[in-house]
Amino acid sequence: MAIWVKLSCYSRQVLLFLFLELLLEVQAGKIRYSVPEETDEGFFVGNIAKDLGLQPQELAERGVRIVSRGRTQLFALNTQSSGSLVTVGRIDREELCAQSERCLVNFNILVEDKMKLFPVEVEIIDVNDNTPQFQLEEVEFKMNELTPPGTRIPLPFGQDLDVGINSLQNYQLSSNSHFSLDVQQGADGSQHPGMVLQSPLDREEEAVHHLLLTASDGGNPVHSGTLRIHVQVVDANDNPPAFTQEQYHISVPENVPLGTQLLIVKATDPDEGANGEVTYSFHNIDQKVGQIFQLDSYTGEITNKEPLDFEEYKVYPMEIQAQDGAGLMSRAKVLIKVLDINDNAPEVTITSVTTAVPENFPPATIIALISVHDQDSGDNGHTTCSIPGDLPFKLEKLVDNYYRLVTERALDRELTSRYNITVMAADQGTPTLSTEMYISLQVTDINDNPPAFTQDSYSTYILENNPRGASIFSVTAHDPDSDENARVTYSLVEDTIQGAPLSSYISINSDTGILYALRSFDYEQFQDLQLRVTAHDSGDPPLSSNVSLSIFLLDQNDNAPEILYPMLPTDGSTGVELAPRSAEPGYLVTKVVAVDRDSGQNAWLSYRLLKASEPGLFVVRLHTGEVRTARALLDRDALKQSLVVAVQDHGQPPLSATVTLTVAVADSIPDVLEELGNLEPSTNPDDSSLTLYLVVAVTTVSCVFLAFVIVLLALRLRRWHKSHLLQASGRGVAGVPASHFVGVEGVRAFLQTYSHEVSLTADSRKSHLIFPQPNYADTLISQESCEKNDLLSAPQSLLEGKKEMFSQVNFLW
Repeated sequence: MAIWVKLSCYSRQVLLFLFLELLLEVQAGKIRYSVPEETDEGFFVGNIAKDLGLQPQELAERGVRIVSRGRTQLFALNTQSSGSLVTVGRIDREELCAQSERCLVNFNILVEDKMKLFPVEVEIIDVNDNTPQFQLEEVEFKMNELTPPGTRIPLPFGQDLDVGINSLQNYQLSSNSHFSLDVQQGADGSQHPGMVLQSPLDREEEAVHHLLLTASDGGNPVHSGTLRIHVQVVDANDNPPAFTQEQYHISVPENVPLGTQLLIVKATDPDEGANGEVTYSFHNIDQKVGQIFQLDSYTGEITNKEPLDFEEYKVYPMEIQAQDGAGLMSRAKVLIKVLDINDNAPEVTITSVTTAVPENFPPATIIALISVHDQDSGDNGHTTCSIPGDLPFKLEKLVDNYYRLVTERALDRELTSRYNITVMAADQGTPTLSTEMYISLQVTDINDNPPAFTQDSYSTYILENNPRGASIFSVTAHDPDSDENARVTYSLVEDTIQGAPLSSYISINSDTGILYALRSFDYEQFQDLQLRVTAHDSGDPPLSSNVSLSIFLLDQNDNAPEILYPMLPTDGSTGVELAPRSAEPGYLVTKVVAVDRDSGQNAWLSYRLLKASEPGLFVVRLHTGEVRTARALLDRDALKQSLVVAVQDHGQPPLSATVTLTVAVADSIPDVLEELGNLEPSTNPDDSSLTLYLVVAVTTVSCVFLAFVIVLLALRLRRWHKSHLLQASGRGVAGVPASHFVGVEGVRAFLQTYSHEVSLTADSRKSHLIFPQPNYADTLISQESCEKNDLLSAPQSLLEGKKEMFSQVNFLW
């Protein structure tokens, strides 16, 4: 239903539609509406919510919006209440569609949550808002008075921007006895007005004729425009100008430079003088076309004064009029065809885009909706869209040059955290034009990577006796995830070491992975620690990984050598080693046995003679500790020789221990007894206490001698009896190996025992004198016969046996 309001003719206000029946038609998937032009802002066009099958409130919830390309938005959606499509402002159909019979505006409705497009077509209905107009307000013709009746003079035609019934419908010529109106119908349906001379002219009777041509449209009310016509009657001119062609055709590319000579029209007149002078002018030319081209009125040269645009006009039609000086004229039609060149690059519009996706999104996830449009035609307007590079995305083509950007495969943030996607649209023209659009996509992290240590296992070395709380090692684990998923904490796997929890030995900083010693380690207690470190991330759920760590202790030289033999007596007495005066050079007097609880070079021992009462008489083997005679014993050599032997390890710094040996030199017991009274301290002659002991010894020798002989006889008998028992049991003194192998934690020392036939005990001096035989045995006990737990106890038992043998001295007279 339409309501028409007719206003006063004096106000010259245009006739508006107040309401036009809504036309909704769905064909081939399109939603169609119509709306009259010149309506006010907010004019109701259609109920888009109803046509989409949605409730009005769902439009905003589901992201329903209008997407269009290349033109100003003319319509808007009322998503808050009614869900209707309304106008944004006044719509001028003539500005949008010029003289097209139907004016259609196309756009798409995007339902964003489904990424679905609905094409919409709105027809703009013409209203009679334009008045027919002539290009000129007046026109003048010159006619020879000899012009025969029936001559037709073409008149300028009027223009009405409206279409249909509102366009120009008829012409009227003011009443005149000489001229009548003749309107001819063109092939395209246009009307071409003209005047027909009805009766001969007489310049003397009336030199100028004034007429008024009125053009009217078919609107309601009718609009009209007028053209004033002046016909000047001139003297006879019997030859009108004649063009060389009835119609001129030319094709030019749209990028032709300004001022280019496009065409030259030529008309000739055989008359002489002013009657043969021809001038050229545009006739019946569109106003916009007249602004683009320029015609030289004397040469007929047509040039362009504005750029040509194939997208606006494919053919520029115009009519050229040639007139001589007497007013005779002829006309020719000119058609300038514009050739399209590829001067428009494709237009790329992103109508919807997602800027961030998690890395676990499945393939075929929609990232963006893209539209591509090229204003050129033919191959110049055919476009392709692509994504350069090896990216995990692809384009899927939709309707109406729309594309959907989707993921092609799973994303991995640890490989690429951000994608700068280049969408390139190219046409098929020559040369090809292209446009690039950039989409930045952030890949967000999920906790899909456990922490990874830099090594499969770790090992470190630390010196024993380390300070408590010292940093001993650092482990590092990296998590390729981000933020909380990559924040790593460290802990130790619970374990025990020698019955104590691992946490009492080692602690770890949960943030840095630095391990600290909670106590000072002793290499002699254990040589290595085996533990496992766990790295956890802070993701949800958290992921973890383990790594093994071996801590090896390095020995320090913190134990001095320990002398096993000779042992220091506990009763204050000093042991005495015996050497007969008949001993040859190299005679083994005794052996110093020592061990070191350290390992490696810290336990490598060397022996040296530090001090001797008779220099050059005895030597000490560097590696074995054997004390041997360096030369043959002389009569002048003192009975008592004092030796100080030093034992030193090879640590840094080296540690050492010393032992003092007393060696008695004599060929027989009487010599020993006789000389004991004459012995003077070899180490300190000024010692009064030692002199007193020597005097007491001499005085008591004779008293003791008798008792001593008796005791020796008794012991001889006892030994004889005991030797038979020992031979039966295998454990007698004669059956005991002459040397024992003593070791402490892998270090073995060679300890020798000696069998002597003569022994003497001088109780008065609390000293034991031992006379060895020239022959001696030097035998090792096999490792298999010495168990590990007997190594430390061996020296004690051997020394007890030594003491017992010291009390049993067999004399060979």
